[in-house]
Amino acid sequence: QVHLMESGGGLVQPGGSLRLSCTPSETIFSFNVMAWYRQAPGNQRELVARRLRFGSPDYADSVKGRFAISVDNAQNTLYLQMNSLKPEDTAVYYCNAFRTSTSEDYWGRGTQVTVSS
Repeated sequence: QVHLMESGGGLVQPGGSLRLSCTPSETIFSFNVMAWYRQAPGNQRELVARRLRFGSPDYADSVKGRFAISVDNAQNTLYLQMNSLKPEDTAVYYCNAFRTSTSEDYWGRGTQVTVSS
């Protein structure tokens, strides 16, 4: 099974920044889509940012201009840079990887991001 190892969550003040990391057990190049989702208490899990293997990244409207998804191929790591954090960004953030060839969808265990208010 593919495993996604997440890190970087924590407690920050409004306006602060965090960078989340996700390192898959297999090469990122083998996935068609890498993405970050989040889920706050009482809410559905929502897509935050998505990166296609070939294509431009896209973002939820609520994070456009504040978050950036990127890949370090040498480290085989997916990042989510989060700036200008707001209390409403508080959630568990999940790394996601998808292969269209096998319709396999993989999830990390989640990392907690808390923006104090």
